[in-house]
Amino acid sequence: MQLSADRVSVVIDGKAVLNSASVKAEPGRMLVLAGKSGSGKTTLLNVLGLLGRVGTGSVLVGGQDATTWNDARRRRFWRDHVAFVFQDYGLIEEASVDYNVTVGRRGLFGLRQPELDRVEQVLDHVLLSGRGKEQTARLSGGEKQRVGLARAMFRGADVVLADEPTASLDRKNRELVINFLIEEARRGATVVVATHDEDLMAAGDDLVRLGGA
Repeated sequence: MQLSADRVSVVIDGKAVLNSASVKAEPGRMLVLAGKSGSGKTTLLNVLGLLGRVGTGSVLVGGQDATTWNDARRRRFWRDHVAFVFQDYGLIEEASVDYNVTVGRRGLFGLRQPELDRVEQVLDHVLLSGRGKEQTARLSGGEKQRVGLARAMFRGADVVLADEPTASLDRKNRELVINFLIEEARRGATVVVATHDEDLMAAGDDLVRLGGA
């Protein structure tokens, strides 16, 4: 699913954060938005993911102008097509690892056996095999980020959006995150990452530097 922003401008609290920015993210490729803090990279990521509104310009999702989509249409887009990987993990701390991996994907009667098998498969892939029943709050920062990766992997989303996903992680966990994002792109997903991590920049297929970074 192609995402593109065409000459978008965003003003926050009276300050121009983006000024006529244009970018395109393609299926099967990782687009890296690089820049220092305040450069607008996270804002542009949010614009592409329809998490933020634009002042001027347009945002296209799969060739459709999504600039004026209402809240219900945006929520359907997130539910059906997008996986998010956030710096602050975006997890339900009091819930189990299993629950966090499958949140938003549970039916009225819970998960069927193939889905339960899939949960264990993705947890194994992120080196958390057998830990699905643990409370998420008890995990380390690196482990929580890996739960976020497992959740994105479980969804098999068309679009993966990651905001500073390697920040504050040790080398082992950083490498795991970077490899996951590469794998998602190779799977055919449209991957967009906002980062100032040089290793993650080097791993991307396309690089856009913002704010003179």
